[in-house]
Amino acid sequence: NQPVLIVGETGTGKELVAHMIHNLSPRYDRAFAVVNCAAIPRDLFESQFFGHEKGAFTGAGARHMGLLEESHQGTLFLDEVGDLSLDNQARILRAIETGEFRRVGGTEDIRCDFRLVSATNKNLDEATRNGSFRSDLYHRLRGIEIKIPPLRERAGDVPLLVEHFLE
Repeated sequence: NQPVLIVGETGTGKELVAHMIHNLSPRYDRAFAVVNCAAIPRDLFESQFFGHEKGAFTGAGARHMGLLEESHQGTLFLDEVGDLSLDNQARILRAIETGEFRRVGGTEDIRCDFRLVSATNKNLDEATRNGSFRSDLYHRLRGIEIKIPPLRERAGDVPLLVEHFLE
């Protein structure tokens, strides 16, 4: 149950690889929760990722289950993880390390069991050196690292992809 980091340029099929990892695992019949780290606004990330309790903030009219909790016994896919702000990197680190978190406004720890798969088109080695990505989080994400070459280096895959998308 090692975490997997998938690295490659945009359009190389990182999410397809993440789905394959999930579908070939013992968790195949459980949730595959996708966190698009580049698309969730910074101020909404905590609520979307961890969930929130009713009344935790203005507009929180009901308890909301976050993407982390949705991934329980399944796979949590952090897509474009290299785009996470340093603040949000720090927020998710403990949950990734321990499997425990609290909803926004919550007082009780919630335990989740999930397979962690991440993907990025960023060079996280360089990002850790320049301080834009936490080295401790990078270490946690890359139990197994899969590098996907760009499609221009895999010309033999083009007919297979065309056939797949035509189906």
